[in-house]
Amino acid sequence: MIQRIQTIYLLLAFVVTGILLFFIPLWTMSDNKEYYFMQSQVYTILLGLSTTLSLLSIVSYKKRQNQFVIGRLNIILNLILLGLFVYRSLNLSGETVTVSEKGIGMFLPVVAIVLLVLANKAIKKDEDLVKSADRLR
Repeated sequence: MIQRIQTIYLLLAFVVTGILLFFIPLWTMSDNKEYYFMQSQVYTILLGLSTTLSLLSIVSYKKRQNQFVIGRLNIILNLILLGLFVYRSLNLSGETVTVSEKGIGMFLPVVAIVLLVLANKAIKKDEDLVKSADRLR
């Protein structure tokens, strides 16, 4: 399980969506208060679901097709989350009273998407390898 590269990618995606966002703020308010994802119920649910899908994908390493589908669902979920972050940042631009500085936490779903795409690519490569070995038998 851990020796496969897609498990490493999925573990890193889990760290990005499940652990790093507790320490990295999404943006900073004009009164220098940092805004974390836990202050919005929608962000908390979506990031929790993304983290759960990453863990589920890691655990289902014996079923590569399910792992691939879970990875795609996780990519779509992170795209929705990224869209919400971009909408929020465009709706409340940096010059308004409420938000003064956008944080790096807003772009962590991009990192998660890249890691999930790499994991899906490695899963597909493994699946193709197994299919080619089955043809030789």
